[in-house]
Amino acid sequence: MTTLYTGNGPDKSGFFGEFGGCYMPESLMPALQDLEREFNIIRNKAEFWTEYRQILTDFVGRPSPLFYAKNLTMYAGGAKIYLKREDLNHTGAHKINNCVGQILLAKLMGKTRIIAETGAGQHGVATATVCALFKLKCTIYMGETDVHRQQMNVDRMKLLGAEVKSVKKGRGTLKDAMNEALRDWISNVDTTYYLLGTGAGPHPYPTIVREFQKIIGIEAKNQILLKENKLPDALVACVGGGSNALGLMHPFLQDTNIKMFGVEAGGKGTNSGEHAASISKGRVGVLHGNLTYLLQDSDGQILDGHSISAGLDYPGVGPEHGILFETGRVTYVAVNDEDAVNAFQILSQQEGIIPALESAHAIAYAIKLAKEMRPEQTIIVNLSGRGDKDLNTVKKYLSGVTE
Repeated sequence: MTTLYTGNGPDKSGFFGEFGGCYMPESLMPALQDLEREFNIIRNKAEFWTEYRQILTDFVGRPSPLFYAKNLTMYAGGAKIYLKREDLNHTGAHKINNCVGQILLAKLMGKTRIIAETGAGQHGVATATVCALFKLKCTIYMGETDVHRQQMNVDRMKLLGAEVKSVKKGRGTLKDAMNEALRDWISNVDTTYYLLGTGAGPHPYPTIVREFQKIIGIEAKNQILLKENKLPDALVACVGGGSNALGLMHPFLQDTNIKMFGVEAGGKGTNSGEHAASISKGRVGVLHGNLTYLLQDSDGQILDGHSISAGLDYPGVGPEHGILFETGRVTYVAVNDEDAVNAFQILSQQEGIIPALESAHAIAYAIKLAKEMRPEQTIIVNLSGRGDKDLNTVKKYLSGVTE
């Protein structure tokens, strides 16, 4: 039987078991090696982490609360449901945790320009926000499809001083935005820092992003012990690239009695061909510099992902999720568009909290899971973002207008 993975990766080459690595053009290898070297220096410096945590406290508003969702618990029946309220962070999502860490790293490396990719726009807003704070030039790549369905976040980025470049290639979603950001980086590598927003990409990015998102799980562990005097029985988080899920789960990985569930986007159904369930329905291959689970056709060509949530329609998943799946440490499931929209409405009406459509996937599965558990058991759901950005999308969906 495969040894359970408990978070001790990657190895020196950036592999989590067979997943990960750095499959990138030779022109970018020196920049990635510099990034790895600088990160390994600062991650061992107490003063770096002191500054990081100070910004998270004073600017972001951490720690985010762990909220007992009493009404949702009663609605579901069964286990107690707690929500880790990343939606209450400044900018409205978990993305800011990573952006604060990477902007400090970029400053230390002497970079004067920041680029990033974004899907739902939350990472773009968070990147534009920290660039405004640190007075650095900012360019955000966003697929044309996502620009239309997340116009409010586009306006926020521009207000914060960022240049937003609409990507018309492909389906105009997150994969295409990431492709363009990488092309930009190749052309401007000396002055530019690529602030990648998810747990995917070439080594060392999956590790960097996870280390800056671990604050979620570190806080949640302390908070649940204070509230329940025991660790949770289960963790639930949505998975696109997978940074919010890793952020919650990683500090609990060695607590092997805790069950963990990553919720992928089932779109119009995992057998419909219109979904973004990369682990549930994908195969291993290489995309954006790492070996991981991807949506591919029989010839190995990357397929387009689909989800009603712009942040989950990436056709791959971060490499650390690959080993978590293969060793059985995390169970991966899929929630379709309809159930996510239902959960979006249920949480809004039961608790007065409007979740991001991404987070609504996790809420939908948590409601189902709670019914199968005992009242004395507990679930922590990572409420990764707030849903005001998604109101128009949900309104169109409920009126029968499809994206």
